[in-house]
Amino acid sequence: MARVHYGELVLLDGPFTYPEVGATRDARLPTGYRHVLRDVDVGAGRDVFARAAEALLTFGMHRGAGLAVGTRAPAVPGLPVVIRVGAGPLRLTAPCRVVYRIDQPDRQGFAYGTLDGHPERGEEAFVLHLTGTGRIRFRITAFSRPASALARLGGPLTTLAQEFATQRYLRSMRRLSRP
Repeated sequence: MARVHYGELVLLDGPFTYPEVGATRDARLPTGYRHVLRDVDVGAGRDVFARAAEALLTFGMHRGAGLAVGTRAPAVPGLPVVIRVGAGPLRLTAPCRVVYRIDQPDRQGFAYGTLDGHPERGEEAFVLHLTGTGRIRFRITAFSRPASALARLGGPLTTLAQEFATQRYLRSMRRLSRP
């Protein structure tokens, strides 16, 4: 069994906490979840695309957004990933596992899904696309709903926190994509 050590936490392989595993791949997002769809320009050129893909696939985008990531391994299907946000008693732990990876000359990215202990249930995909005009598009596709009592009690604050994280991801990717 794969284990990820992050401080006092040991995460064992377990089932995803939602049945629609892989639904972000074709963007037919399931009903009953909050959806996130963002698609932004982050630069131009093959060199910038390669640099952005490296940052994305090694969780540099997450670290650049201020999150702690409990792995140094690149995103590959089956990789458990523990993400932490906050500090002290306000720190949240979000265990995930990589569902799939896209590894094409003009498209790079991955999706991860939630595991037991994550405050939400769902999946999030991060994909870079080098267009025919040489522009680089970065797309975030996600669906989620509260899993923990804290997330349910947070109501609109939980939605704001997710939006804040999405904006941080976008800023981080733009910053990491600069020549």
